[in-house]
Amino acid sequence: MKKLFTLSLLAFAAITGVQAADFPIKDKPVTIVVPFTAGGPTDRVARDLAEAMRKPLGANVVVENVAGAGGTIGANKVAKAPQDGHTIFLHHIGMATSPALYRKMPYNTLEDFEYLGMVNEVPMTLIGRPTLPATTYKELAVWIEQNKGKVNLGNAGLGAASHLCGLLFQSSIKTDMTTVPYKGTAPAMNDLMGGQIDLLCDQSTNTTSQIEGKTVKAFAVTTSKRLTTPALKHLPTLQESGLKGFEVTIWHGLYAPKGTPADATAKINAALKAALKDPDFIKKQEALGAVIVADKRVDGVEHKKFVASEIAKWGPIIQAAGVYAD
Repeated sequence: MKKLFTLSLLAFAAITGVQAADFPIKDKPVTIVVPFTAGGPTDRVARDLAEAMRKPLGANVVVENVAGAGGTIGANKVAKAPQDGHTIFLHHIGMATSPALYRKMPYNTLEDFEYLGMVNEVPMTLIGRPTLPATTYKELAVWIEQNKGKVNLGNAGLGAASHLCGLLFQSSIKTDMTTVPYKGTAPAMNDLMGGQIDLLCDQSTNTTSQIEGKTVKAFAVTTSKRLTTPALKHLPTLQESGLKGFEVTIWHGLYAPKGTPADATAKINAALKAALKDPDFIKKQEALGAVIVADKRVDGVEHKKFVASEIAKWGPIIQAAGVYAD
């Protein structure tokens, strides 16, 4: 009877997938799906992370780019992938904003994934054209008030980090601006430096060199505390400038398909934590202007709570703007 019971358990394991203890399967790579094209900020984070996770995970870790529809195509692919731990997903703040930007979603953000832990956060900066008469945020606020209906605010496209930051900024100061969407940060930055648009709120990874070169004017950062980066440490936060509760960072988190065995997710989480302490990985992230997550959000449960809070934060802002991606 005992032998029959054991055989039944083995048969059940064979039907439901790889046994957790077998993860990672020998000679089978772990694939990190990135929902954007190669070469972008999220792709760079994924490739650095893959390199840092290989040794602690004991498996080759590769990156697959599955771009389109603001990251939802890649997310849907992972949500429906085999639940064996060999397909995982790296996404940024779009994981929390997609449920509001897309009225029809092929997956449920909070229910269709195992949350593995957060990786990093990238601060954002509020910058302006070099010919703006304002030089401080206080002066900028006065200038915006004096030019209501005339201010142009650029962004890198619908759902982009700069678009989200711009929505929150307009909501916080209770002032609508003429938003100018571009196909990426580069053309938006070019027009800002050329004076065709007035303002842009974008990631420090995209703005620090222009701030250092004084080709744009920098007014504030979007973090809750001032940054220590040499080129940005002089900038006040928008919170201390009077916008209470204003905080935007472009964070990255790691996910697996719902139902991935707990032992596999535990091994991935352990490898993630090891990667976050890897000196080479830290150095590469600092070069991107990113801050390694070092709090309880590196655990799956707290990571999921954070994403739920971000969904609650961004949903009303996006709905009030009435701008959708579908």
